[in-house]
Amino acid sequence: MESPTSLTQGAYAKLRSQLLACRFAPGEKLKIDDLCRRFEVGSSAVREALSRLASEGFVVSEPQRGFRVAPLSVDALSDLTNVRCSIEALCLRGAIEKGGIEWQSQVVAALHRLSHTPVWADKAARRYSEEYSRAHEIFHEALASGCGSPWLLHLRATLYNHSERYHAFSGPLSKVDRDLDREHREIAEATLARDSERAVMLMNQHLQMTTKVILDSVLAGREPAQESAKAKPGEAYLPESLPRKRGAPV
Repeated sequence: MESPTSLTQGAYAKLRSQLLACRFAPGEKLKIDDLCRRFEVGSSAVREALSRLASEGFVVSEPQRGFRVAPLSVDALSDLTNVRCSIEALCLRGAIEKGGIEWQSQVVAALHRLSHTPVWADKAARRYSEEYSRAHEIFHEALASGCGSPWLLHLRATLYNHSERYHAFSGPLSKVDRDLDREHREIAEATLARDSERAVMLMNQHLQMTTKVILDSVLAGREPAQESAKAKPGEAYLPESLPRKRGAPV
């Protein structure tokens, strides 16, 4: 018999993974009974998992109405990207200043793993492989890890995770073939050369590209609903009809 703690943790991990992959639509109501059947756990484990995800901003708790998937919006995406650029820059500058030989070795190993991991699970559908997404996450973690600041690393990880929901839209939307190997290699080379200005510039360009892909696609014909029933006044939501079950790291 699994303990209540392990059941809750399992439900949390599975639901969080599916939220990041956009397996649920923004604003979609999360029904306790459906989730219990989906993850084969009891209602108390699901409720605790939802409460934890609400505290992290992936789920919205509505008094007397239950839980919904947190919305995605154009304004929130732009703000998230700008803040992430600032935090990644602080981490990168700190790592370049403080990182030693072990940190350098981790960056080299992470780049090697990333560059030798197949990018596409389905190239025609522009769906990135789970292995590539994980290798990409490890690469960015390695770059930042040398900064020596637990708080900066915590903030960076939080922003990265929230970015993943938006990145799940970007693969099938993009009409641009990016040379991701080159982008990552140049960031790593500038970092290992301890050229902080160039490394931060390349990182900012790298992070802003996916945001540009998404926003260009929305403006090209997938306008967000300005007066959605789920929207607060003045908040524009990304269209819920965009492809789901896609993963696109940045």
